[in-house]
Amino acid sequence: MQAYAQHLKRVVGKHVYGELYGCDPDLLSNPDYLASVVVEAAKVGNFTILDLKTWKIDPGVTVFAVVLESHISIHTWPELSFATVDVYTCGEKSDPEAAFSYIVRALKAKRFTMRTSPRDYEEG
Repeated sequence: MQAYAQHLKRVVGKHVYGELYGCDPDLLSNPDYLASVVVEAAKVGNFTILDLKTWKIDPGVTVFAVVLESHISIHTWPELSFATVDVYTCGEKSDPEAAFSYIVRALKAKRFTMRTSPRDYEEG
């Protein structure tokens, strides 16, 4: 019988990120709307917002929320109807997939990619 090392996770993290195509360009140009999307995504995913910043980088917008659990960001290119989204969480109480999915719906993406990367630290 083989002995298996028991792994202890000291840090549990998950990074959900992807690209959104065919989004509504008017929404992608609106910093106030995008900020409200991030606020609602944080609620949907059970995140606690600590700070939220928006930057209008004509014609696009960047929104970045520092959350207690890590961060949520959206970067937009309205001229391409394109956005990138990152939702990163530390701990097990938040749902980054739910937050990401909400953002996809809110930006009316016609198609998207979503990747998930574990960000765990394990000992053993």
